[in-house]
Amino acid sequence: MTRQKSSVLLIYTGGTIGMKEDPSTLALKPFDFSSLMDEVPELHKFALHIEACTFDPPIDSSDIEPAMWQKLAGIIADNYALYDGFVVLHGTDTMAYSASALSFMLEGLGKPVIFTGSQLPIGRPRTDGKENLISSVEIASAREPDGSATVPEVCIYFNSLLLRGNRSTKTDASGFEAFSSPNLPPLARAGIDISYNDDLIRRRSGETFKAHFGLDTRVSILKVHPGITERVVADILLGSGTRAVIIETFGCGNAPSREWFLDIVKQSADSGKILLNVTQCPKGKVNMDLYSTGRALKDAGVLSGCDITTESALGKLFFLMGHSSDNEYVKQQITKNLRGEISK
Repeated sequence: MTRQKSSVLLIYTGGTIGMKEDPSTLALKPFDFSSLMDEVPELHKFALHIEACTFDPPIDSSDIEPAMWQKLAGIIADNYALYDGFVVLHGTDTMAYSASALSFMLEGLGKPVIFTGSQLPIGRPRTDGKENLISSVEIASAREPDGSATVPEVCIYFNSLLLRGNRSTKTDASGFEAFSSPNLPPLARAGIDISYNDDLIRRRSGETFKAHFGLDTRVSILKVHPGITERVVADILLGSGTRAVIIETFGCGNAPSREWFLDIVKQSADSGKILLNVTQCPKGKVNMDLYSTGRALKDAGVLSGCDITTESALGKLFFLMGHSSDNEYVKQQITKNLRGEISK
């Protein structure tokens, strides 16, 4: 029996990759995705059915809001049975946030959702957008001999590397290697062929796909730094509009040991707030049992984020809090490995 050719849906949310220079004004503007094959004729060489849809208007990645994630999850859910994979074209500045959030919102995912973008518009001679798009489409359509998806995950593809979305972070503002995954090797590398790291790819056979849309965004981020003031810490940790706080700490989870700091942390935890310790270091993990300053945070009621990224911690908290008003339940779930976001 001849296998039916794969189908891929491209979803353009906004960002540099979908921009083209107007020859009369030299200004950048989104190009018409109905003419995508003309812009990237290499896509004709794939034996694929490719369609595209566009956010109207396109959204600059600096303006991304959780409502956009809900819209994107809805598009994927509505078209889940119609396509073998999805490629999300997205601005780079907040791509890791969006990929992280979608990884939690799309439960039981059995098909690829590949985020990609570019540092240069696709119409520029030296653009990285064409290779990123072409390889993302190939990965989104890749299937195993039994017909299952090769990479049934939410991922970011950039500069020849396929990274788990909720392990990724933007680390270069101007270079083509914009993203990295410091605590997890790439899921695939593109060279002459695309080489997949099968041992790392998460495959959950038998699970039913379900999209979740409930998000609670009452999360703040406190970045600890030398000279931080009591007023700043109190405003963030004790603020009435905050249900959870991500505390970005030094090294393996350390923070100031001054009495006023720990008193505020304890007061916040005692009030029922969810406090999550995430290291400021790109690589490594939180270990609050290693030093006395870390143990003091643990004793005060702060939870370990292990090696989760800030982007992933934010999306995970939004997701968990959106599904339960019980902070104790969220505290139990936040330290569990739900989508491959931590090394537990």
